[in-house]
This record gives sequence, C-alpha cells and structure tokens, in this order.
Amino acid sequence: MNIKYLKDSLLFLAIFSITSCSYISGPEGLFPETKNKFFEEEIAPDLNLPSSELIIEKDDHYPPINQTIPVAEVQNIPVPRQIFSSGESNEVQLRRLGELMWVYVETLPSTSWPITKSYFEASSMEIIETDPDAGIMLIEYSDSLNLKITIEHGIKESSTEIFLSSYLDDSNSPNATEPEFIQAELSKIVEFFASSASSFSGTSLAAQNLNDRKKAKIFNLNDRTIIELNLGFDRAWSAISRALNAGNITSNDIDRNNGIFLVSYSVESEKKGWFSFLNFNDDQNDGSLLLGEAAEFKIILKSENHKTNIYVESLEGSNEDAEALISKINELLS
Repeated sequence: MNIKYLKDSLLFLAIFSITSCSYISGPEGLFPETKNKFFEEEIAPDLNLPSSELIIEKDDHYPPINQTIPVAEVQNIPVPRQIFSSGESNEVQLRRLGELMWVYVETLPSTSWPITKSYFEASSMEIIETDPDAGIMLIEYSDSLNLKITIEHGIKESSTEIFLSSYLDDSNSPNATEPEFIQAELSKIVEFFASSASSFSGTSLAAQNLNDRKKAKIFNLNDRTIIELNLGFDRAWSAISRALNAGNITSNDIDRNNGIFLVSYSVESEKKGWFSFLNFNDDQNDGSLLLGEAAEFKIILKSENHKTNIYVESLEGSNEDAEALISKINELLS
C-alpha cells in the first residue's frame, strides 16, 4: 500500500515538474524565450515631421572608408620618459671608492636581507642582534671583534648595497680595520650571493621598509628634470662617471671642482626609438653623427646636506634633447 502510494506520488511530481517548466518557460508559458525575437523585427515607417525645415541628421560613428572619407592619420604618441631605472639581472659586484667598499646586488633589500642572514648563519660567526627595519646586523667575529652589516637600497631600482664595518667588543667605537680585511669579508659575501641570488626566492616581510628608502629620486623644478641622489659628491660623481661609461657617452671635458661634465651625442636615428650616444673611440659605430669636439650638453652636479642634485643644460640642442639625456643617465645609474 505504501509502495504504491510512493510510486503515485513520484509520478505526480514528475508530471507536475514537466508541465510546470513548460508552463513557465515554454513557448506559451509566462516567460517564453526571446532569443529568436529579432527575426520578427520590422523597419518602422519614417517620422512625419511637422515642418519641412526640420531635418533628422544621422550620426554614423563607423562610416565606411572611401574616396570621400580619408583614412585617419596615425598619431605619433611620444614614449613616456623613464622615471626610475630598473635592473632585471642578478648582478653582484664588489665596488670600491677610495677606502669605502660595498657589495652591489641587483635585487631588492627585502630579498638581500634573508640571503645575508643565511650567509652568517651558515658560517661559524654568531649573529648577536638583527634590526631588519634599520637594515643592521651585529655579528660576533671573534672574542674581541664584532662586525656591523648595513643593508641599504641602492641607486638603481631593485638594487641593494651592503656595507661592512668592525667594532671592538667592549666599545661602540669603530675599529681601524685594514681595508684588506674588509675586502676579504665582503668578497665572501659576494661569492655567497653569486651562488644564491638566482635561486633564492624568499623575501623578508620585516625588511620591507628598506625597499622604500631609495637613494635616488627624480622630480621636476621649473620645467627642468632633476635627479636627486642621497649621496655625497664623491659617490655621486663616481656614479655619474660609471653611467656615462656604461652608455658609451664620451665626455669632451670635465671640471670636477665645479661638478661639470661636457658631453655630445648623435642625432636621433630613424631606425632607433631613442638617441644613439657618441663614442668617439668606437670605430664600429658608423651610424653616429660625429659632432666635433665642441660640447653640446653640460651635466651639472651640486651637493648640499649629503645629497647631490644632477641636471642637464643644453648648450646647442633643445630642451627636449636635454630631457632625453638626463633620462638616459637615470636609466644607466647604478
């Protein structure tokens, strides 16, 4: 009795479901499908205007191109000037300026921090204290000597500079360590980075603030682009010299006492999107236009309060060319 009742109920529900679907969405239902309604569309008759002076104008946004409608000319949109330089390699170098030495790594400080920490954890030296927000590690090198590692953001975007100094264990005064010792210890860090930076994918959240403390920024003052380096004159001069050499930009003359480079460059090539800078010693650069010994641009460095501003003055060219030159220098800075 119960089984028969259950069968009847299921049959009733099935019939009700089928008829309900047809009743709701079928052709005769409450909500019939409308996907084929456009076949029933008809062109409406023209409007009867109350006056013959009134004219309905049709606005065709996509007119066919023919002899009466010329093809729109292609607009030459200038390429946006690079604001910050960036490095895509994993280059690691030991750099030196006088007695100042540091490790240069083309990766963010938040990535360099755990790699540096891993180096000391793998060595026999003990890590005394770490401050990732300040980018400082204190290392016990021996019973009487401690090392201080300072990690900073470099000049180039996504770059790191690592400095090393030594302190006596019983005082906070710097130790007059031989440059050879500092060079030897930094060379070990370079070797560790060279073997680890390309495969190391970790980053330190605690050291993220170091990524924002960049040594270089660019701004516009009185329609002139200026690069500001958070460096003294000596390091800023060295960085500009290195950038000019990297870009084969030959200096016709320099005046270090007044912070001036005099340079020239070739006219814009039709085959290249940007300027081809001169290298007077490069015989293979046949596409360059030699402009003689007279300088066309003056690169000026001015230092104040441990910061150095760099800007370019055009002597014979246009201001647009000066902007292109300082953008190229910013691209090459490291």
